[in-house]
Amino acid sequence: MILAMRRVLRLVWMALLLVTVALLSALTAMRFAIHGREVSVPDLQGKTPTEAHRLAGEAGISARVESNYYSQTVPEGRILSQMPAPGTQVRRGWEVRLALSLGPQRIAIPAVVGSSERAATLNIGQRGLELSSTATIQVPDAVPGQVISQDPPANAKDVSAPKVSLLLSGDNTPQAFVMPSFVGQPLGTVTNTLRAAGFSVGRVTLATEDSAPSAASIIIGQDPASGQKVLAGSAVNFVVR
Repeated sequence: MILAMRRVLRLVWMALLLVTVALLSALTAMRFAIHGREVSVPDLQGKTPTEAHRLAGEAGISARVESNYYSQTVPEGRILSQMPAPGTQVRRGWEVRLALSLGPQRIAIPAVVGSSERAATLNIGQRGLELSSTATIQVPDAVPGQVISQDPPANAKDVSAPKVSLLLSGDNTPQAFVMPSFVGQPLGTVTNTLRAAGFSVGRVTLATEDSAPSAASIIIGQDPASGQKVLAGSAVNFVVR
């Protein structure tokens, strides 16, 4: 009996050993397979786009120029920077993003403040520059659509990229609000609330002619009615008792 048990235990240990070896072999194979699909990103900086594409292809990855910047040190037409950095381990087929040097800044930044958006855009494009972005802000007494600020400023030196952003004046149309209900509230309290919000009290009508309206009069009707849209600065008429 003891001899038989020893044989069984020996078989069990052998089976466990074989399973362990098989698992280790599988893990090792997976590791080699994973690392076999990884490549090291080559150094593309200082290369021409053609050379960069060739070196990337030889490494099993691709490259794409996605931006342009001025540089005092890297000659025009050469790769200024790359992402990921050289030596980074990536999967095969990965795309490396490149920035191309335009050389030193040679184009003067035009003055477009005071121009219309269309005129500023044309001026920027004719200089070989790009319109980067536009934003709008409401400015009292400003002409809607007029450029009120630019970045970089006119004639700026040592700018990083051939792009100009514009800040435009917006439409000065009064802001619209939804009229709340003031029914049941004292006229004096509502008057103060409206004035603080930029509105005014228009005509006040007394429901009965026994006395004149007072600050303590209670509102029983209003025009514009609750829920209607009104412009800032509008007058509100009330019926009180």
